[in-house]
Amino acid sequence: MSFDRIHTSIPADTPFALQVALETSQVVKAKAEACADELASANSRVKQKIADGATMLSAHKALAHSQAVETTVQECADDLTSVTKTLVEGIDDLEQTEIALMHSHKALAQSEAALTVALEGEKQATLRALHDPTTGLPNRVLFDDRLAHAIALAERHGWTLAVMFLDLDRFKSVNDVHGHAAGDSVLKEVARRLSLNCRDEDTVCRNGGDEFLYLLMNPQGSENIERIAGSVVKNIAQPIQIADLQLFIEPSIGIAVYPGDGMSGEQLINNADAAMYRAKKGMSRYALFCAREAETLPA
Repeated sequence: MSFDRIHTSIPADTPFALQVALETSQVVKAKAEACADELASANSRVKQKIADGATMLSAHKALAHSQAVETTVQECADDLTSVTKTLVEGIDDLEQTEIALMHSHKALAQSEAALTVALEGEKQATLRALHDPTTGLPNRVLFDDRLAHAIALAERHGWTLAVMFLDLDRFKSVNDVHGHAAGDSVLKEVARRLSLNCRDEDTVCRNGGDEFLYLLMNPQGSENIERIAGSVVKNIAQPIQIADLQLFIEPSIGIAVYPGDGMSGEQLINNADAAMYRAKKGMSRYALFCAREAETLPA
């Protein structure tokens, strides 16, 4: 009987050493079963020959064959002992592998947690780098980036843009009389009101000090721009309550419109700044840019 090809159902992901041990045990098991069958057959033949009055020589041969089969069975038993030892070692290796995998999974989880913390830290650092710490509004760096992107879109789609330059009148007196903490509270409240007035596609930023910039995306004509500017003036001019203080702040707003008042972000901001100075001197709280104002912009 040949034992070269024994079909097994050992899972493909079983460790190699364990696979070998399991396959060997199945071969040895088959060999032992075959030997047992031969031994039983030999015993039956001996009994039959004795029953038939066979000579002692024939019986001796049958018994010798039986002993040979028994020897083979003993060899199979020895093989099984070896296989058992290998199986135990394989199982131990498997347990060690599982422990190593457990540690690897734990290390991976810790690495993922560390990466999450790092990414959140990077996100917060980027947020701080692009936003004003006092008001939480975008800062000038972020505003310039959005303005450049808006100009590119406006050029592609034939839109208009408007940049409003806001300055808070008599803000310095708030700091001088009530302190910088009161001044910061005013800035935060103005920022909140500007944000409430701002559409999702628009951008408001703190330019520094008591200055703010307001980008209007495709505002659909000067009439709508002036309506928005008037609404901003009205909202900011409402009383600001700080503890037991009630403060009144009014903005002056200068407006420059793309493309007529400038083709770049820098031109639009500078021209809106120039228009803001005219608003400070006039009866209206806001003013649209006109070309001659560029010549009178303070150095």
